[in-house]
Amino acid sequence: MTISGKPKRHSLLSGTTVDRPGHAATIMVGALFLLAFQDSVVKLTSSELSLWQFQVIRAGLNVILLLLLTRVIWGASCPPPKRFWAVALRSLFLVGAMVFYFGGIPFLDLANIAAGLYVFPLFVAVLSALLLGERVGPRRVLAILIGFAGTLLILKPGTDAFQLVGLMPVGAGLCYAGTILTTRRLCRDESPITLAYGVAFTFFTAGALGVVVFSFLLVPSQASQWPYLLTGWHAIDFWVVALIGLCSLINLTANIALSRAYQSAEASWLAPFDYSYIVFATFWGYVFWSHVPDVLTLAGMAMIAGAGLFVAWRERVANQRATGETRT
Repeated sequence: MTISGKPKRHSLLSGTTVDRPGHAATIMVGALFLLAFQDSVVKLTSSELSLWQFQVIRAGLNVILLLLLTRVIWGASCPPPKRFWAVALRSLFLVGAMVFYFGGIPFLDLANIAAGLYVFPLFVAVLSALLLGERVGPRRVLAILIGFAGTLLILKPGTDAFQLVGLMPVGAGLCYAGTILTTRRLCRDESPITLAYGVAFTFFTAGALGVVVFSFLLVPSQASQWPYLLTGWHAIDFWVVALIGLCSLINLTANIALSRAYQSAEASWLAPFDYSYIVFATFWGYVFWSHVPDVLTLAGMAMIAGAGLFVAWRERVANQRATGETRT
């Protein structure tokens, strides 16, 4: 309670205009550890149900948890979005990232999926130049090329090891880059709870559409080869529902934390900590399936991480210079 007797407004119900880089880095690493564990659970359940069914159940549980959190625990309502179109755009980018990322989970090792996803800082640099008019110097261009070369080492095009599905995590990286840009540029003053509601409702809608389309309207000839992506509703056991419930709790917690992290610090500052996800995904892949990346994959990971970190560092230097010039 405050001195005036009015209940104190919870900090997660509002946006932020204050940078707290240390706090942002801490909550980001914790959130990524949880998300890597969640993704290993998703891979465990991928043979039991479809992606769309998983999203309907998880997103529905997310909405219920959000309602309990805001109305029952905090005694408040979700703040309306300040820019509905920006929150919707961010949510759609996350849905795209989800489809590409989870769509490849039944076929790829977690380490390979994580490495493909983490070309997103390079996409952020490219999109910032193309869409926002930011200058990308020759050293950053070289870093971007090195990062994509690392992606090729992992995908191994032209060899028997190449799988077309290996491109899906790269598509997820492109969509996630859009999420980063919209979070920082358009949604900084939005409540993390509002952003979480937006993602949950959008995921539920996308999942429900997928279930309807692939259960009643369309049965693709490739459904037997791609059951996770191209089928709808399955009869599932209780243990699967329980694991989805665990994923819901982890997903909601981690996404609220990541929203606050990207609101509280520059993406260039957070980039080194963001790459901890690759380490965590490799760790859980080994714990659950004894997956150990080969030499080329490890080299590709190192190239992607090194290129992403260099791009982030150059962006930070450029931002500091711009701030100094503005002050003078």
